[in-house]
Amino acid sequence: MAFTLSLSQKAPDFSLAATDGNTYCLSDFAGADTLVIFFTCNHCPYVTGSDEVTRQTADKYGPKGVKFVAINSNSPETNAEDSFDHMVARMNEHNFPWMYLHDPSQQTALDYGALRTPHFYVFDKNRQLVYTGRAVDNPRDESQITVNDLENALDELLAGKEITTPITNPIGCNVKWHKKDRHWMPPEACDLI
Repeated sequence: MAFTLSLSQKAPDFSLAATDGNTYCLSDFAGADTLVIFFTCNHCPYVTGSDEVTRQTADKYGPKGVKFVAINSNSPETNAEDSFDHMVARMNEHNFPWMYLHDPSQQTALDYGALRTPHFYVFDKNRQLVYTGRAVDNPRDESQITVNDLENALDELLAGKEITTPITNPIGCNVKWHKKDRHWMPPEACDLI
């Protein structure tokens, strides 16, 4: 079995604390026609370099029934900036238009097969995976972005069309796994395409 969720697979459930003080599971987002779950963190330059682009996408598609949920699975033992307290501080500072959930056991990252930060998953109304991979082709430098694969996928999904490019390789830092070297990835994890 592939490390990362395959197209058409259902979104795995979770129960994770959020920076707003509440705990959320998958069913809490049942009202959204489309759900974008993305794995992120506090320190990665690919995340911080593209957060405002992701904000623009969330703001653009929110009124169209698309809900964004961010999950931080990084071990704070690898990078102290990825602690829950830093997550709360970051949300207070930036007021991002998404829920920011904490995955301290890293089980949700394993269930989804998160490879990098950021790594995006788009689920349809039935919570089947229709797109996975990157949002943009240059998340570290907004000025160098030439394509927004996430928006392309959302446009096609919302138009009832087949998604032209449903899989791309996420671009970013690898997930920081507990008690592993900061560059370690599970042996079965590899590029998606």
